[in-house]
Amino acid sequence: MKPPKGTNMFDKSREHLANERTFLAWIRTSIALMGFGFVIVKFALFLRQFSELMDVQGQISQTHSSTVGVVMAAIGVLLALVAFIQYRRHEAQLNNNSFYPSTVLLFFTTLVLIGGGVLLIFYLLSTI
Repeated sequence: MKPPKGTNMFDKSREHLANERTFLAWIRTSIALMGFGFVIVKFALFLRQFSELMDVQGQISQTHSSTVGVVMAAIGVLLALVAFIQYRRHEAQLNNNSFYPSTVLLFFTTLVLIGGGVLLIFYLLSTI
């Protein structure tokens, strides 16, 4: 199959490599979210064990940090799945010379970050 007139294989390979770099950037972001969720859960476990050791169970309030950590890890997994789907879709579009950009992944990530930030602000305001 001959490439369309006006394009060469070097241009095509740059487009595919850019698609792969974008996919890998989303994968790094999802790994960071999963790792951060893991750290939050482990820190909550540490605080729970520390409060039992020091026998100050009534003084340390029960927080929802374990739940937040699990949710962050789940969001990281979901982000990796959506990033892979978007990568495959863009790859097919590039092969067919019919690329249409999509902002679904950007919208999803932005919405989750804004929602998480607002919840964090309300939580921090309730502890003051």
